[in-house]
Amino acid sequence: MGSIMDYVMAFVIGGAFCVIAQILIDKTALTPARILVSYVVAGVILGALGLYKPIVDLAGAGATTPLTGFGYLISKGIKEAVKEKGLLGALTGALTAAAGGISAALVFGYLAALCFRGKPKK
Repeated sequence: MGSIMDYVMAFVIGGAFCVIAQILIDKTALTPARILVSYVVAGVILGALGLYKPIVDLAGAGATTPLTGFGYLISKGIKEAVKEKGLLGALTGALTAAAGGISAALVFGYLAALCFRGKPKK
């Protein structure tokens, strides 16, 4: 069982990502979609440079749950696949690493669509 500080750091780091995104939404002309894509790209770049791993070690789920964590997962998967399969790993590593999360999102999204009926905005 983790200590209270593990939970505090996850909350602080994850919250910091959310605060930064909210400030960007409120104070810039960037759309939420562009900010989300920027977070994924930042996670890939920081992961590829080895700078995101210390954040993950410090914050745990507070760093792996936001979209920067998804980018980090992609870069980590590509690194491992390139070591194992060479250049072909650069094309397959991201999908292999993220397959579980993507599959879960698709299945749960489909189940939610079956349970609830969408309504158009008025």
